Amino acid sequence: MSMLDWAKDGADWPNRALSRFVEAGRVRWHVQEEGEGPTILLLHGTGASTHSWRNLWPLLRPHGRLIAMDLPGHGFTSRPADLSLDGMADAVATLVEVLGAPPDIMIGHSAGAAVAARMALDGRVSPRLLVGIGGALEPFPGPAAFLFPQMAKLLFLNPLAPQIFTMTAGMPGEAKRFLARSTGSRIDADTARYYGRLFRNRAHVASTLGMMASWDLVPLARDIPRLSAELLLLHGTEDKAVPPRVSEEVAARAGKARAVMLPGLGHLPHEEDAAAVAQPLVEAIRHLGLERV
Repeated sequence: MSMLDWAKDGADWPNRALSRFVEAGRVRWHVQEEGEGPTILLLHGTGASTHSWRNLWPLLRPHGRLIAMDLPGHGFTSRPADLSLDGMADAVATLVEVLGAPPDIMIGHSAGAAVAARMALDGRVSPRLLVGIGGALEPFPGPAAFLFPQMAKLLFLNPLAPQIFTMTAGMPGEAKRFLARSTGSRIDADTARYYGRLFRNRAHVASTLGMMASWDLVPLARDIPRLSAELLLLHGTEDKAVPPRVSEEVAARAGKARAVMLPGLGHLPHEEDAAAVAQPLVEAIRHLGLERV
């Protein structure tokens, strides 16, 4: 399976002028970077890419040096052998070291929040502020905790699974409907077009399935109370992918943490209403004195 082609598929990619490719830890990374000041590291969620920050990016630009990347196997970044949470966290930490960019602020969406938390807990980074947007920071409740990874493994092992997905969710116009059903978010046509391009690529879909099949959130949920960073958890009240109660429960168990609910938004709040996400985020940055001078 071939990865997305940067010359063709990335010709109109959001923030393309800020993109470059970096070799780190046997992975060829697609990285976007802009600005000066405190380093703000952005980690997208499962199945997404740097495009998911396109609306939030200009609102964060005045507040520091923004760095985003496609996670391993996603978008235009090559796929490593290890797609587990520990493997992802180690890979991103290695990239951060190569870039010489220890983050002051880490913002992770969904699974990206888990990667950020794992990096901090393992001592690979020491952010002052860690922000989870619809953070997938706990296992699924009840039998789903066992069944969901097993189903993902079966799909990952089935060579036809990526093809079937690309023929459904990747069809013109279907990405928007698929995301509405699975996330509860209403996204614009341009955002849906970028997702559709990702969903039509079998290598991207295969890596997404591999990531879901390899993850174990039990150790992360156990370790969350050890986080030393300030933790801000933003969660859409209409999130169909990760229940809002996850952020509330994590905030109750963590030390310096608070959960902020975003009324009427789904699992992709930063893509639905970037201003609503930026407001509490920027307030937290200012409260900690982390703004660019």
